[in-house]
Amino acid sequence: MHESGENYLETILMLQNKNGFVRSIDIANELEYTKPSISRAMGILRKNGYITMDDGGQILLTELGRKKAEEIYERHLLITKFLMETLGIERQLADKDACRIEHVISQETFERIKAKVE
Repeated sequence: MHESGENYLETILMLQNKNGFVRSIDIANELEYTKPSISRAMGILRKNGYITMDDGGQILLTELGRKKAEEIYERHLLITKFLMETLGIERQLADKDACRIEHVISQETFERIKAKVE
């Protein structure tokens, strides 16, 4: 899965946790993308089995999608915490950097950061 797909899944998870539901317009507003871009991405995620959409336009993570989204979100939170607590990076910058790092970091490195943070 590409970084953009991971970002969409993470955003869907965060919006579900925050609002209890997610629609394409919610994702577009959160990420500041156009609705056509979101529609295209949701089609790809649906085709690959990460999401479903009901008749009312609500987007739901499948079991596969939820698992992947939770993995990405865990990486994001732990890397942010590591950058702040270990390196003294300010929250806003740590959050921004974690968003990029979470997609390219190896599992081994992530596990070591996780052990250090926990």
